This record gives sequence, C-alpha cells and structure tokens, in this order.
Amino acid sequence: MEALGIREEDLEETFVRARGKGGQSVNKVSTAVQLLHRPTGLRVRCEQERSQGLNRYRARQILCDKIERQIRGAASAEAQRIAKIRRQKRRRSRRAKEKILAEKRARAEIKAQRAPVRLPDES
Repeated sequence: MEALGIREEDLEETFVRARGKGGQSVNKVSTAVQLLHRPTGLRVRCEQERSQGLNRYRARQILCDKIERQIRGAASAEAQRIAKIRRQKRRRSRRAKEKILAEKRARAEIKAQRAPVRLPDES
C-alpha cells in the first residue's frame, strides 16, 4: 500500500453481512468488508472468506490491485501496443517462411479442388 501511496486514513471501512450460502453464520455475523478509497472513489467489497480479518486483508489487496491497474493501466497499454508492433516487424527465419509458404500452397491446392468442374471444349 505504501508503494502506491495508499494511507489507512484515506480508507473508509464498513462491515456488512455476507450474502449467499452459510445459513445462520452468514445471517448473524457481519464478516463481509467494504472499503472506500476516498481520493479515487474506488469501492471494494470482499466476502470470500469466513473470517472478518481475512476479508479485511483481501479487500485491501483487491483495492491495491485496482488502484495499480488504474495508475499503470495507461503505461502498460502503451507498452503492450509497442510490443505488438515489435512482434509484427520482427523478421521471420528462412525456415519459418518456408514452412508458412508450404502450408499456403497446400491450402491453395485444397481450395482449387473446390472449383467447379470444367469440361474440355468440344471443338
């Protein structure tokens, strides 16, 4: 959390009852955790675990992941775009080119067999 600049003072934490299966334990105990990060307005809810402590920990992890994606999302998208262009421009080896061309020729032969049958001219 420190690396992303998230402080405990910026978090608003509420405990609510979890949903779903579980019967009496789910209906009686508030184990689900909701976190609100005030500066970004991101809200996270975690009810994966049965204990409140683990849900608090997991909610903070999820919040950190979301904020990191938000911060580094633009940078990583740009990096992915650049990597894609690099892959496209990279030259193939001679053997790879030959293999691709051989597959193309084989495919062309299969497609040529689909052509309508032409009868020889009777002249």
